[in-house]
Amino acid sequence: MLCRPVRVGAGRSSQEAAECLVPSVEEEDQRQCHRELAALKKERTRHVNRIKGLLASQGVRMKVKSDFLARLSEVRLWDSSCLPASLRSRLEREWARMECVAEQIRQLRAQRKQVLEESESESVETLRRLMRLRGIGENGSWLLAMEFFAWRRFENRRQVGALAGLVPTPYRSGEMDQELGISKAGSRWVRAMMIELAWCWLRFQPQSELSLWFERRYGSGTRRSRRVGIVALARKLLVALWRYLDQGVIPEGAILKA
Repeated sequence: MLCRPVRVGAGRSSQEAAECLVPSVEEEDQRQCHRELAALKKERTRHVNRIKGLLASQGVRMKVKSDFLARLSEVRLWDSSCLPASLRSRLEREWARMECVAEQIRQLRAQRKQVLEESESESVETLRRLMRLRGIGENGSWLLAMEFFAWRRFENRRQVGALAGLVPTPYRSGEMDQELGISKAGSRWVRAMMIELAWCWLRFQPQSELSLWFERRYGSGTRRSRRVGIVALARKLLVALWRYLDQGVIPEGAILKA
């Protein structure tokens, strides 16, 4: 089935217009690299955890590093005996599968680096502009560009927050007025990355106005209040990045990389 971009009628609101935009085939294809990379990283973690679990079942604790196979032959159980033959064979096969995944991760990273250095597309240029800000690296800028900014067009900050699922959801009924958290109705990829980038922003941009705002409001609070505050910071940071890309306005107090 072929998907065509939805034409927005004159009676639709700006938020509905943004939601109805459908990416082209090329724009959708640009998402595959970071999504596959994220899936491979999770798969590698599962292999590592499985290896550690199998060893723990015999009372053995061992770091899974590059010399794992060489050190495996030296492992001894509680009674100084060697690992059982079948278990050792299974660990070796598990390690081989993990190495295959690690090689695919290296290939994807090399492919991404080549695109970053050679491509002249608008989405890659958006990526490069994001990387100029201290605290935003290759992973974060790639995901934000390909998932969010490179093909969507926003008219105001409300659209930016809503389509990332970072807007609050107040509940009012009679005299009851309470907050039910964020909507989580937007892109889970962008939402998760913005939470991570918000923590990075506090570390690498401590003198920016956003970081100072967070410290004034949540710096002396409890751990729970800081977790709530980081979501608010993530929303403000996402809006600031949109203005930076759309209007050329550098976030106040932010430092650019050399």
